[in-house]
Amino acid sequence: MSADSVFYLETGRESELFAKAWAARLPLMVKGPTGCGKTRFVEYMAAKLGRKLITVACNEDTTATDLLGRHLLIGGETRWTDGPVTRAVREGAILYLDEVAEARADAIVVIHSLTDHRRELFLDRTGETLHAPPEFMLVVSFNPGYQRSMRELKPSTRQRFIGLGFSYPAEDLEIRIITGETGLEDKQARSLVSIAKKVRALTELSLLESVSTRLLIDAAKLIQAGLPPRYAATVAIAEPLTDDPDALAAIRQVIELTL
Repeated sequence: MSADSVFYLETGRESELFAKAWAARLPLMVKGPTGCGKTRFVEYMAAKLGRKLITVACNEDTTATDLLGRHLLIGGETRWTDGPVTRAVREGAILYLDEVAEARADAIVVIHSLTDHRRELFLDRTGETLHAPPEFMLVVSFNPGYQRSMRELKPSTRQRFIGLGFSYPAEDLEIRIITGETGLEDKQARSLVSIAKKVRALTELSLLESVSTRLLIDAAKLIQAGLPPRYAATVAIAEPLTDDPDALAAIRQVIELTL
């Protein structure tokens, strides 16, 4: 996959930082709100660097065994099967642990030895110690706003990474992202971004997450598919954000006044 096949627009010096971190063999922590482009950025950089990308969507059930691998019964024989972390180390891939703070503590601990000068992985069930090749890179992501109300990433883990903060793009850039991603005309894309800007300012709604660029792209795709703009924005923006009747009414009002 080439970088040209992954649509991504620069917001600053993030590509330069990623490339320098990869060359210096430094692990990277990407943090920012849901739907702001963290995963797309990592996909883009893996393609740009010509490296295989192995992604793990972490959750509260993610264990060390899920990451490292396990013995499985195959054809009457017990065989070791590598997990995604082990495969990434063996292959010199870019390993992306999405929402890493959601994983169980034992899962997070196993990656510690990959984040310091050792850059190695110990498989206690096989007795192997794998040394990461120069091409290997560990990237993790998490949502700081969400984690304040749920799970925290421990300081002892955070300080093993260099950090790259993401936020929602500037207005003009977000419009370009929507038009580039979906082909929606500029005027309608500008209206969707205006909705997002207004809803993001409604802090009194106490939304756990605000309008992400991802939701705007979904709305744009529905408009391109032929749905009326107001309806598309309602189902793609308002409904996914909240079930609270008052909050829904407020967001719908913004949509109706804007589109």
